[in-house]
Amino acid sequence: MKISVESRDEKVKKSLWYSIIDGSFYSLMIGFGESFFSAFAIFLKASNLEIGLVGALPQALGSIAQLYSTKLIKIFKSRKKVVLINAFLEGIMLIPILFAYFLGEFRAIYLLLFLCLYWVFRMLINPIWMSWMGDLVKPNERGRYFGRRNKFTGFFTLASLIVAGYILGASKGNEYFGFVVVFVIAMTARMFSTLFLSLKYDPGYTQVAQASFSLIEFLKKARSSNFGLFVFFLTTMNFSVYLAAPFFAAYMLKDLHLDYFTFTLIIAVPIVVKFLTIGTWGAACDKFGSRKILTMTALLISLNPILWLFSKNVWYLLLIQAYSGFVWAGFELSTFNFILDCTSTLKRATAVSYYNLLNGLATLAGAVAGGIIVSFNFIFWSHYYFVFLIS
Repeated sequence: MKISVESRDEKVKKSLWYSIIDGSFYSLMIGFGESFFSAFAIFLKASNLEIGLVGALPQALGSIAQLYSTKLIKIFKSRKKVVLINAFLEGIMLIPILFAYFLGEFRAIYLLLFLCLYWVFRMLINPIWMSWMGDLVKPNERGRYFGRRNKFTGFFTLASLIVAGYILGASKGNEYFGFVVVFVIAMTARMFSTLFLSLKYDPGYTQVAQASFSLIEFLKKARSSNFGLFVFFLTTMNFSVYLAAPFFAAYMLKDLHLDYFTFTLIIAVPIVVKFLTIGTWGAACDKFGSRKILTMTALLISLNPILWLFSKNVWYLLLIQAYSGFVWAGFELSTFNFILDCTSTLKRATAVSYYNLLNGLATLAGAVAGGIIVSFNFIFWSHYYFVFLIS
């Protein structure tokens, strides 16, 4: 009896569908869990500086941890194993995050510690996953494929956000129970995500000495390379964004006194718009090139923080969030595609880890600077307006 061997093309085709399913479950974790980390910190009575740190310090430490991503590949001799282990540990960290509630007056500090571990596990995955996916998706199909994948992930992020917001709103008077429910659902979703990651085909990854380069070498050559200039652009961009980014949730929950469901609707609007427009942005990236889309959307994003100064009306906030979702959809997709376009298969994991390191440090610096600015605002009625303006 002849046994048919599944071809590489068939394995890749199945893996791309598994990646969409994995991304859908991962998005459920984002919607039920990660989207409410700042709200949970506010519930735990975190200060403005602590809120800023919650929004940036974990990502910065996760970015530093990525320097060890390629070393983990050497140890485990497989990109797939490294991704699976860290995905599992990332999901499990939602348990101690919830446990921070019981740790007394320093519980916001403990929350920050557990969030740092969560982000370390998460960020260790990023450059390896991008290297893996870069080998599975053909260059001329990246815009369409990731546009389609992002439609699924956007839909499930939106659905989970709305459900989570309803659960938290319904748990008024016993908010901690609401956070327990949504974070446990998030953890379960990450376990299913890990299952589908395990079904994906890894075509293998060979590390060669010529492909390795130090951070110092990268920085020395950055000014004369496309990818280096791109990294400098994004780090300065994200420093500016993160001056204000950690404080939008605090502004809505503390200054505007919005309930959890209204807060959830406002943060869900950009996801709806991303879901509706991501396919168009994908086609635009394929037609015009990622750099042109990246430049245009970066300019449009610059207007976003100042729009928050003009009105406290909920309908107005929904409108500017729709604008935000539209421009960020194009920016995020073109950024992702540009990274794949500018890096080779052999150097991609290392290059992405250096990019994320510098980007993480820039966002941390922005968030800390934003926290200081918020503390010394004497101009506007809201502590947060001045930092929105500067951002």
